[in-house]
Amino acid sequence: MSQTAVLLDIEGTTTSISFVFDVLFPYVTANVAGFLAAHRADPDVQRALELVRADATSEERGLASDEQALAVVRRQMAGDVKATGLKQLQGLIWKHGYEQGAIKGHLYADVPDCFANWRRAGRAIAIYSSGSRLAQQLLFRHSAAGDLTPHLDGYYDTTSGPKREAASYTTIATAWQRPAQSITFCTDMPAEATAAAAAGMNAVVLMRPGNAPLPAHLAFPVHADLTKV
Repeated sequence: MSQTAVLLDIEGTTTSISFVFDVLFPYVTANVAGFLAAHRADPDVQRALELVRADATSEERGLASDEQALAVVRRQMAGDVKATGLKQLQGLIWKHGYEQGAIKGHLYADVPDCFANWRRAGRAIAIYSSGSRLAQQLLFRHSAAGDLTPHLDGYYDTTSGPKREAASYTTIATAWQRPAQSITFCTDMPAEATAAAAAGMNAVVLMRPGNAPLPAHLAFPVHADLTKV
């Protein structure tokens, strides 16, 4: 396993779940209306809003344009829905927050050293998260440990497919131009590990503080951090 490339989940793997739910999500909730009012004309914002509005319920479609978008965003965030439009819009709002210094990306203490050690050993590193690619890049560029993006080869999100489907990992291996068996996927979610393994990847499950309890007798190695990956 030591020679494999490393594909990493974020939430519960490199970054605490509490950072996502107690910092990132509340930042969007508090700032989404003001952000849309100030940046509605931005082409990236417009594209994200088109996708957001496509997810509107019949009741939400009866609202005015901005009200409709806000209603969809709030409903999907309340349900932690992994919708591409929502994730793209969140990423744009977080970009503003990171660049203004209002947010610093949380990383577990072992992550920066593991990145450096893996790179010295010639191991490639990429990210696969339900958060948008932009959101991933921002977290690692504006992390509390500094800019770690030079260590990262790629970023994969829900445009590669759902994280609990084997085909998504096949898609990533193809895009990364690596055999699936040469990649180790690290996650806090056993169902994601199962999907990665079904695609031929190695899989490791992380048990970080604050993560959900794991079932007994998992078919994968379970580590407290990334140092043994």
